[in-house]
Amino acid sequence: MRRLVLLFFVLAVLVIIPFLIWGDFFERQMSLENMVAELERSGGRWAWAIGIGLLLIDLLLPILGTVVMSALGVVYGWFWGGIFSTIGAMGAGLLAYGLCRNFGRRAGRWIAGEDGMKSGEKLFSGNLGGWVVALSRWLPVMPEVVACLAGLVRMPFRKFVIALACGCVPLGFAFAWIGEAGREKPELALILSATIPPVLWGIVKSLDFFRKS
Repeated sequence: MRRLVLLFFVLAVLVIIPFLIWGDFFERQMSLENMVAELERSGGRWAWAIGIGLLLIDLLLPILGTVVMSALGVVYGWFWGGIFSTIGAMGAGLLAYGLCRNFGRRAGRWIAGEDGMKSGEKLFSGNLGGWVVALSRWLPVMPEVVACLAGLVRMPFRKFVIALACGCVPLGFAFAWIGEAGREKPELALILSATIPPVLWGIVKSLDFFRKS
């Protein structure tokens, strides 16, 4: 288990490094007002594609995902903004999972060892793995780290996708709603985005959806 914690720490450092290098620049540039103006000016009818693309590269650059989601809400309203935000967040999670599952296994084994990888497989194939994935989506840094770790230890794909959706859907719609509502009730949206993922995952688990996973 210690080696698995080490692997988690290494992934977290890799995710944090871009924030340390470029974080201040992106934070200054990516205010909600600037993001909305950029989507409307350079995106036109394709602003949704730019928003989704920004959410996808969040894996590599310190993109402020919640700002992008809120900007999509301003431009498209809470419904379509939520749809596009969810697609971008889901895509980012699947990209991290897929890259690490297909290309990072050897590096993961080198860092965590065989025992560490087996501990990770046991963790993410069990009941706790889905909770970790779903809840991680509304925490800073954790979405990328958890998705990468899930891919490295080859968490069952169907379980990962549904747990990912349980986190991404409420998060995407909540922040799109914040954008459309002019940020009048951000506390309520944050509470919903934090509480709905575990509720959704609990419902999924209660249905024994993964009995054959």
